[in-house]
Amino acid sequence: MNKICFNFIRSALAIASIALIVNCEGGDLEYNYPQSGPRGLPTYEKQESIFGEGGLTLFGGGPGAPEARPGGGAGVGVNSFLWRASLDTVSFMPLQSADPFGGVIITDWYAPPNDGGERFKVNIFILDRALRADGVRATVFKQQRGVNGGWVDARVDEKLDRQVEDAILTRAREMRIRTVPQSN
Repeated sequence: MNKICFNFIRSALAIASIALIVNCEGGDLEYNYPQSGPRGLPTYEKQESIFGEGGLTLFGGGPGAPEARPGGGAGVGVNSFLWRASLDTVSFMPLQSADPFGGVIITDWYAPPNDGGERFKVNIFILDRALRADGVRATVFKQQRGVNGGWVDARVDEKLDRQVEDAILTRAREMRIRTVPQSN
């Protein structure tokens, strides 16, 4: 008896659902879409900017804005010559991190192919938007293979830091000289 009652209720619900769906066909509905925007202008015409004629300017850039300092290329928060020269100088090493806005380049450990007993890592900090000798700082780390086969920190000659900085500055100056127009 319960089974017959359950089947009857299930059939009645199915028929009621179908009847409800059929009656929701929509009939004669009118769809009204706006034909014009504010002040009667068609919606496809360009509206005035809320930021004015020049638009919104972030970080001092934008059309007609003079560069604050030479070499501070668009999209890079540091001197672009120092940035590119730094990347060129350590291009043979794998990069772990490079942040053009903060001016930080961190390489991963690199073992020279001729000596498997030591490896190096370099951190480069670009400190200024101007191309200056004190605008870049490099720190070189060195590890040597220990007796148990693991890597052990080793002392690095301070001259090596300075040599990396000098190589970056020399490359940056070369790039800068190539961009200056030659006068005859």
